[in-house]
Amino acid sequence: MICAVYKSSKKADTYLFVTRRDDFSKVPETLMAIFGVPQFVMIVPLSKLSKLGQSDLPKVEAALTEQGFFLQLPPPPENLLKQHRAHLGLDVHTEK
Repeated sequence: MICAVYKSSKKADTYLFVTRRDDFSKVPETLMAIFGVPQFVMIVPLSKLSKLGQSDLPKVEAALTEQGFFLQLPPPPENLLKQHRAHLGLDVHTEK
């Protein structure tokens, strides 16, 4: 399977995968409005990959087959305070 990848002009680190270059007909209009003007990044031959950056390759392939597109969102920001408190043994919930 080959797909085209676009980055968002409005949302940092947000990418849209579609089955054909410049064909956004299967992407909901509301999503396109939030995504902004798609900026072409590359054509990706998914069948030749064993791993895909931040997304799960089988999920991307399934979404492309079922919906005709896949939206990759950036990972959530790290909560460094929560990690530090856990390291110190704070905020540990015990069952009663």
